[in-house]
Amino acid sequence: MTVIGTVGLPGSGKSEAAAVARALDIPVVTMGDVIRQECRDRGLNPTTHHGEIAKALREENGPAAVAERSLPILEDELEDAETVLVDGIRSHVEVEAFEEAFGEEFVLVSIEAPRELRAARLELRGRDAGVDDGGESLEERDERERAFGMDEAIEQADVSVDNTEDLETFHDRIEELFTEEIG
Repeated sequence: MTVIGTVGLPGSGKSEAAAVARALDIPVVTMGDVIRQECRDRGLNPTTHHGEIAKALREENGPAAVAERSLPILEDELEDAETVLVDGIRSHVEVEAFEEAFGEEFVLVSIEAPRELRAARLELRGRDAGVDDGGESLEERDERERAFGMDEAIEQADVSVDNTEDLETFHDRIEELFTEEIG
């Protein structure tokens, strides 16, 4: 059994790493889905309230709240899979929750890219376009993620992947990492 966690600032490539995992038939549990579901449960639009609810969940239930809500989903996936990826770890407290739950079977991968490149990627995806309709700018998103403890989580990574080249090169590197180095 292996649980691979990914950590990285917005636009760094976490979703692309998750896409590679899915292509390799590795189940993906996205921590952001927990937050999006909580937005819907509260009658709020996830597009405009994601950051607010992410913060609220942690304030109401502790800094590991999102990780703790993800654990049963991960455990269900591990019943049928040898390896599972948990996408979107945001803090050192979440890392510690996964390390406590999975011990040596948990591997944290930091995906890194400079701010300018992340901004260009998010613009291509239309992700920062939400600023006009109440969404957050990249600077606001980075600040929120860092406030959760993302920098400390990145420092705890077992493996760091530089994502500054083209998409195909990144996909190849992630596939090699998941199939030969970790899996």
